[in-house]
Amino acid sequence: MLTLYFGIAILILILLVLIATWVGGLYFFKTAIRRTPKSFLVDNPNLMPEPDNELISSAADLKWLDQQHGIQVRIHSHDGLQLHGTWLPSATGSCQTVILAHGYSGRGREMAGFARFYAEQRGYNVLMPDDRAHGESEGNMIGFGWLDRMDYIQWIDWVITKIGTKAEIVLHGISMGGATVLMTGGEKLPAQVKSIISDCAYTSVQEELTFQLKQLYKLPPFPFIPVTSLISKWKAGYSFTEASALKQLAQVKVPVLFIHGEADTFVPTEMVYRLHDACPTEKQLLTIPGAGHGTAFQVDRSSYVAALHTFLDQTIERSVPEGK
Repeated sequence: MLTLYFGIAILILILLVLIATWVGGLYFFKTAIRRTPKSFLVDNPNLMPEPDNELISSAADLKWLDQQHGIQVRIHSHDGLQLHGTWLPSATGSCQTVILAHGYSGRGREMAGFARFYAEQRGYNVLMPDDRAHGESEGNMIGFGWLDRMDYIQWIDWVITKIGTKAEIVLHGISMGGATVLMTGGEKLPAQVKSIISDCAYTSVQEELTFQLKQLYKLPPFPFIPVTSLISKWKAGYSFTEASALKQLAQVKVPVLFIHGEADTFVPTEMVYRLHDACPTEKQLLTIPGAGHGTAFQVDRSSYVAALHTFLDQTIERSVPEGK
């Protein structure tokens, strides 16, 4: 009889552990993937910019963007979501275009600093999409770049339809956007896509969420990451293991510029070296000393801009006079 009671107690304990793990997985799924306020990002010391540094888009950049009277664009994703983007046509009538990919919980507008660089110093058209479940785009599930890669293929097709077959396209993303453009690059892309710029991207969703689970909650990956990944596959349509920029890089056909802050404690800097090593095409690497996550552009803008010009001049000709 004692053995029976002991066995029942063990079964109940196992059941309680399974329930707790499933509830934990649902919590982490809601926290990370559902379109909800991301309170864990507020005052996160791993995301705070250095004192006196501006954000990627300063007040002056945002004011500049508002003065451009951008054209609001709507397309529909392959799974029926209405996606929003802002189109800034080139002042020179150029066929060259950059598609900017923003970070987690952001929106296209936050890429105004980059948009200004490309418009003023390169003469490009600029497209700033809001990712699914971000900004004015529809959707309740954040794609972490994996779902978004198919959306960016549609944005690429939109640009080609808008500009014509002479279009020359650069993909430039930061943080989740950096992973997004790498994941997009692993798909079969039109010849009009000439190069990719990836700033502070993670190697895979599984590795980044494993890192964040330890950082924020002091928890091991097992069993929470596998369970949350299973829930994500069920509810959002993708697992964490398949959402890998590292794996997608094996299929990339165009040159890639990798950028990362050397003091990044949100997406560890070591990830950029593995991404760079995995890239089979022409590639360049820029790391910025003292730059945290997503702050390389403001910590050392001169080095960042110089690297952009060098890379872009090698992969797509400049459309404005030198010295502009």
